[in-house]
Amino acid sequence: MNQGAPSVEVEHLTKRFGSFVAVDDVTFQAHRGEIFGFLGPNGSGKSTTIRILCGLLRPSAGFARVAGIDVAANPEGVRQQIGYMSQKFSLYNDLRVSENLRFFAGLYSVPRKDLQGRVRWALQMAGLEGREDSPTGSLPVGWKQRLALGCAVLHRPPIVFLDEPTSGVDPLSRRQFWELIHEMVGGGVTVFVTTHYMDEAEYCNRLALLDRGRIVAMGTPTELKSRHMKGQLLLVESDPLGPSLEVLQRTPGTLDAAVFGNSLHVVVPDADQSIPVIREALQAKGYRAGRIERIPPTLEDVFVSLTSAHPSGKGANA
Repeated sequence: MNQGAPSVEVEHLTKRFGSFVAVDDVTFQAHRGEIFGFLGPNGSGKSTTIRILCGLLRPSAGFARVAGIDVAANPEGVRQQIGYMSQKFSLYNDLRVSENLRFFAGLYSVPRKDLQGRVRWALQMAGLEGREDSPTGSLPVGWKQRLALGCAVLHRPPIVFLDEPTSGVDPLSRRQFWELIHEMVGGGVTVFVTTHYMDEAEYCNRLALLDRGRIVAMGTPTELKSRHMKGQLLLVESDPLGPSLEVLQRTPGTLDAAVFGNSLHVVVPDADQSIPVIREALQAKGYRAGRIERIPPTLEDVFVSLTSAHPSGKGANA
């Protein structure tokens, strides 16, 4: 990864809508050939930030530079250097696949001499060769999203913004979509992506975790999981699950507890000391206590831990 001049540079960025603060004093950088992710629930400020960076919204305070261009001073200059794919499907369903590609090539001022080659490249990248004449509205959702990505990068931008690009897409199509992203990054493109899928966040080189408009932690997925848990994590198998959760939430020493699949994830200060306490608390209620062991945290565990540690959304930028 090239650590020269950042592709995206943001300092103390803030966006207010009346009295509501959607983006609250956000600072970060993203570099060439990097997948930089914004991870957070709906309403955490991800889409608002990305729209500012694409020159679609003006910041209320702070500044942002994309490809060295001030987004507030020259939003049109920024838009010439980026590709943007919104979370809602933005192509024209009544146009054929090739017609959508040619339409967006015109919007992005792709030179006429390059048009045929760029369209062919986009079709190949999206896996839509042989479907050039298919009505876009007839495509499965995953194929539509790949077509939308192809349209967004027809002009070969150095920076691509993807706003929850796989929302509503099946798992196989999501994996295929991420393979396309990694191919672009391998060519030196900077990809900035927002997501609320914890498993997708693992594909990013670095992540910023957002809650209520603020960054509560930032780093690689490995760094986040190793440095930002406020305790140690236990996997607890117990039956019945719901009542067991209620018992553990009231057990002394439990920092947090939540259902995770068919078991419970319980955060405690010290795993060795807490395991016998948890088992005794469950057995005292007559519940079956099965496997109880320390496990490494997932990004979801880290995110829940951090956001519960900062209920007002006032976590620190990292």
